[in-house]
Amino acid sequence: MKRFLITPILFMVCCLTMTAQPRPKLVVGIAVDQMRWDYLYRFYDEYTEGGFRRMLGEGFTCENCQINYIPSITAIGHASAFTGSVPSIHGIAGNNFMKDGEYVYCCEDTAEQTVGSDTKNGQRSPRNLLVTTIGDELKTATSWQSKVIGISFKDRAAIFPSGHQTDAAYWFDGKALRFITSTYYMKQLPQWVDSYNKDIEKQLSTLRKQNKDVREDGKPVSDINLVQYTPMGNHITADMARLAIENEQLGQRGQTDMLTVSFSCTDITGHRYGTHHEKTHEQYIELDKELSKLFSYLDGKLGKGQYLVFLTADHGAANGILQNQEHRIPSDGFYIPKEEKLLNEHLQRTFGTEEKLSKRIMDYKVVLDHEAIARTGIEENKVRACIVDFLKTRPTVMYCFDMEHISEASIPALIKEKALNGYNRERSGDIQIILKPAHYAVWEHIDAGTTHGLWNPYDCHIPFVLFGWGVKHGATQAECHISDIAPTVCALLHIQAPNGCIGNPVVQVTDH
Repeated sequence: MKRFLITPILFMVCCLTMTAQPRPKLVVGIAVDQMRWDYLYRFYDEYTEGGFRRMLGEGFTCENCQINYIPSITAIGHASAFTGSVPSIHGIAGNNFMKDGEYVYCCEDTAEQTVGSDTKNGQRSPRNLLVTTIGDELKTATSWQSKVIGISFKDRAAIFPSGHQTDAAYWFDGKALRFITSTYYMKQLPQWVDSYNKDIEKQLSTLRKQNKDVREDGKPVSDINLVQYTPMGNHITADMARLAIENEQLGQRGQTDMLTVSFSCTDITGHRYGTHHEKTHEQYIELDKELSKLFSYLDGKLGKGQYLVFLTADHGAANGILQNQEHRIPSDGFYIPKEEKLLNEHLQRTFGTEEKLSKRIMDYKVVLDHEAIARTGIEENKVRACIVDFLKTRPTVMYCFDMEHISEASIPALIKEKALNGYNRERSGDIQIILKPAHYAVWEHIDAGTTHGLWNPYDCHIPFVLFGWGVKHGATQAECHISDIAPTVCALLHIQAPNGCIGNPVVQVTDH
């Protein structure tokens, strides 16, 4: 009889032991938009002790973290880092991509309405993301007791990292100049967000006065550019993060919570001014101060070692064409409008038709107009072959291949793998273009700014640093990928990896 009484008790003890896994109070996932890996060290001597230097000094850095797909751009990077997946699986094939034959914005959702302003900039949701995130898995693992919140200047950078089940995602409305959200998450903004938006109005008023004599193309600087190109943009993002922790009691409720924060203004500045401009330099010095304040706040609120932070980037950036040319590095632009025009004219001449057989060049892929091709009666494979042959003759193109016949392409294995990982058959273009190193897409003219999107190290070598709860100090030069970030964090949390994850935990971080 005693044996039968003891057995259920032992079973209950085992169950409690199995469910009471040690976890941090809070997980903070930080993405810095367009942060090249080498920015960790280029400005190292000017960083404070409490920001990037603290992460490197106390945490673990994966020095050779690479993006394993193309194109290397914002929406994809944020989705991939927090899902452990790639576009071919998670479905976010670009900032814009093809869906049901239409060119769509990655997180636009007209079924939802804006909350917090009168603009349409809140008609957003994560529904185009086909897989789960770290936050989704954390909520499931804790029977939906965890809170997950996403914050960013950009909508897509708040929405995709936090996931489908997130309690809230907030982003900055560039027209209304305030943080907003979507009816996907809630019907009205919390009082603390409304209050902070009023504070932003005061900060912007002060900033206007400080910059009243500054001109941009002969005109006063616009309000949105004042926010984007000064430290204010990253400051209000970091402030929103602190306010979310404070007001939503993140990490203070007896359950592990998660906050995703993406700093977007580094990307906006980089695009305009380039990788070596003083404004880019200034952005990182000021961002470092914001990170230092955030970590200090977390120390006081939750306790040192009680929270887990990981930092990465959605992509890097090329050194500018003008800078390269000045320093004798072969470099030039691939002019999108010109190349689209020349390509369609070539197809029309070749096949004797007035139809435009390609819709656009999108993220270094040619998008075929399948309906137009069908109307002409031309065999589609002949059109594909003609496009490949023509683009191979263009002076800035290194390789060009049909994604439906990629196995036949004579290209390096690394590029082939990245192209396959980045190709979503329902949403991507049809013909992949690979440019020569230090060449990238331009639209009207080459300026001092830069961009990203290619397979090369400058676009694909990103930081991956962890510190805090459960992380030993150290570094590794072993190659890992952006798709390894989510499974590494999930392994530390003892939860399942996201359901589209193709990556593996970085064992140098998890095995100790």
